[in-house]
Amino acid sequence: QVQLVESGGGLVHAGGSLRLSCVASGDTFSSYAMGWFRQAPGKEREWVAGITSSGAGTGYADSVKERFTISRNNAKDSGYLQMNRLKPEETAVYYCWSKKYSGARVLIGAYVYWGRGTQLTVST
Repeated sequence: QVQLVESGGGLVHAGGSLRLSCVASGDTFSSYAMGWFRQAPGKEREWVAGITSSGAGTGYADSVKERFTISRNNAKDSGYLQMNRLKPEETAVYYCWSKKYSGARVLIGAYVYWGRGTQLTVST
């Protein structure tokens, strides 16, 4: 199993940019796909983006395509989410996820590991 710690959240104005980071420890990170979910107040947790273990494959929710970019550095056991042109409705807690031998898109369920989340607030 892996342990995940997110960082990089904060307060940003609408239209601004921010980069989230996720550092993994424990099992061999390069065997795991990883990515990001988010959960806004009163809403369900939703998948945002994912990247395969090698980094060769990525996927994005339609709402963030061409604005968000996911990447990873297996040598540093880390993954990243570059977010551009942020919108107020994207205010949420962003959670790093990881799953062994998975594709870039996952459903909430067994064998998915989670970080504790990092808060992103986008002001108008």
